[in-house]
Amino acid sequence: MLKVILVVVGLIALTIGIVWLIDKFVPKKLKPVLNLVLWALIFFLGYLTFMSVYGEIKFNKLKDERYKVVITKLIDIRDAELAHKTVTGKFTKNYDSLVNFIEKGKFTITQRRDTTVIDEELTKRFGGVEMTKSLILIDTLGYVSVKDSLFGADTRYKTMMNLPKGIGKTGTKVILDAGILPATTIPVFEASVDKEVILFDQDKNLVAKEKEVMSVDGVRGPKLRVGSMEEVDTKGNWPKNLSKD
Repeated sequence: MLKVILVVVGLIALTIGIVWLIDKFVPKKLKPVLNLVLWALIFFLGYLTFMSVYGEIKFNKLKDERYKVVITKLIDIRDAELAHKTVTGKFTKNYDSLVNFIEKGKFTITQRRDTTVIDEELTKRFGGVEMTKSLILIDTLGYVSVKDSLFGADTRYKTMMNLPKGIGKTGTKVILDAGILPATTIPVFEASVDKEVILFDQDKNLVAKEKEVMSVDGVRGPKLRVGSMEEVDTKGNWPKNLSKD
């Protein structure tokens, strides 16, 4: 955008210079017409400059609004995935399985306590002198529904994979993947939406520029995502100002 502004400003300056030259050297009969044309050109170029700046301001405002909506979806998916891993030991890349887990899964409520017991082996070894050892016991106190813990009475988890109307084309879903980190046994997952999908109806040049953002105060990379298939990471790639999470 900066290059466009500089070009337009340069053209305005050039046009003003031409107006000055006309005023100095062009016959009086032609001056009114030429001046009118050139001033009209100046106003037109000024309008282009204003719109190039205003257009990007509007784009950034709309972009942030859409990102915030998508981020709420990604956070719900992440919370569901983390619960799935807590209970099953792994993530899933199937939305039907994830929704079914939310509706039927349960967290185990446990209590950890320390206790001391007689160490019979050591007691025998020391000729009957009573020896003890410490143990950590984990007691199961009960179970609680995953759905109640994460969403309560809200049923938004059933549509957390769908992009809302006006963000992306109708029927577009958040892409979900899960598996094992290469060369390890560590489960990983990633939920993402390409920026080009979220901003499908915006200026292509501005979208292309947005996909190259790598600054800490912007959404880094070509997509909005949470988690990663390339490293152990369950965070999102958005700045704090776009989410309370």
